[in-house]
Amino acid sequence: MMKTIFYFILFITSVANAQYSIKGTMSPKIVSDWVILYKVEGTKQVFVSNTTIKIDSMTISGKKKAISRFEFTLKPEAKPGAYRISYRTEGEGFLDFFFNKENISFIFNPDYPDQTVSFSKSSENKLYKEYSAAISKAQSKLDSIQIAAVQNPKADLKTAYQKAYKKVNTIQNKYVEVSKEKYIAPIIKASVQSNSTDILTSVDAYLFNIKNTFFNKLDFSNKTLLNSSFLTDRIVSYVFYINYSDDNRTQQRLYKESIETVLSKIKNQTYKRDIIEFLIVQFEAYKNLEIIDYLFENKYNKLPEALQSAKFKAEKKALFASEVGRTAPDFSWKENGKTLKLSTLNDAEKYVLVFWSTTCSHCMREMPLLHTYLKNKKNIKVIAFALEDDAFVWENYSKTNLNGWHNVLGLNKWENETAKAYQIFSTPSYFVLDKNKKIVAKPYDIDEVKEYLEKK
Repeated sequence: MMKTIFYFILFITSVANAQYSIKGTMSPKIVSDWVILYKVEGTKQVFVSNTTIKIDSMTISGKKKAISRFEFTLKPEAKPGAYRISYRTEGEGFLDFFFNKENISFIFNPDYPDQTVSFSKSSENKLYKEYSAAISKAQSKLDSIQIAAVQNPKADLKTAYQKAYKKVNTIQNKYVEVSKEKYIAPIIKASVQSNSTDILTSVDAYLFNIKNTFFNKLDFSNKTLLNSSFLTDRIVSYVFYINYSDDNRTQQRLYKESIETVLSKIKNQTYKRDIIEFLIVQFEAYKNLEIIDYLFENKYNKLPEALQSAKFKAEKKALFASEVGRTAPDFSWKENGKTLKLSTLNDAEKYVLVFWSTTCSHCMREMPLLHTYLKNKKNIKVIAFALEDDAFVWENYSKTNLNGWHNVLGLNKWENETAKAYQIFSTPSYFVLDKNKKIVAKPYDIDEVKEYLEKK
């Protein structure tokens, strides 16, 4: 049975007075009501326009299919560069292309944009697509011979390697020459891998060559490269994939070394700032506090002050203030006529800090269980931070049911400043602290609290 592949069709055509119209057709129709056009500038995408999608139908392969249509109009002064269309609210898709004051039309499957895109108009994009296919095929052939040599050093593969090596260089030289007057010329020039002139027969030599020649073809001062996703993609590959280790301690060292290498290549201070911020956001996904701190302390804070964003630093500091490994954000409260502070408490080896509320049914079930469980554990103290709209119910409940704990009232509930500092969005929320108030665990529920404390 033949599998039917549907495509997303995009047209950019010039119209009167040098305007450019972007028209798209999606088949089958997508579950969305918008398409957004961006201009890619380094690590950022700059909004250009958005438009709604209209549902229509057309005949494809002899059958009537539901399709989606949209249209943009670019202003005459639209700048050449890398552009991106983004579509769908769930399972968001996007496709990048180059615009340089010419008519463009291309077709692709919205579920597999990069793999299926085919340009019918646009000399820039047709040439780049042609180049990418040719150089990828030749490089894959060269890589397969090189890997075979590493796997079997005694195999006679020198002649095959030299032939494949020559093929890669021939293709590269051809497209460098024909793209000379094109916008994409710097990208084609930078795309080729720095291959060893001779075949390598050891894994160490092979990896050393990849790592130490990775940036040989990249010009970090070229505006076309800076204003596309090209350099950013290469940096991600170098930091997160080329420099990899299964050992966590070694990986942290490799991250730092790769960051040093990358940033040493960048002379443009604004772009360097953007890359540092980009890397911080990437490590945010891994919650890698050590590398985030390293980037702030050794890189971001050493940029010219005018380039630093106080808002960015404050947001990231707040985001990770309550993560495992951090010293718990400090707060104070009144207890038996005295003012106490979390940072100066000195009455236990460990602390369980729990944010709860008398209006939370889960809390009202778990607080008595936690109280019973910790009743005879003298080396563990509980700090119960109640997020309430008023004090009435809390005062009666805590005095009757939670004696022996440090009971703290936090008014204004979710807007309470301490709750914000700890990024509290639900109750109960648990934190286990050591005697120095360092966060050592963030259990999900009372069962995980017990599990952690019993292991320790």
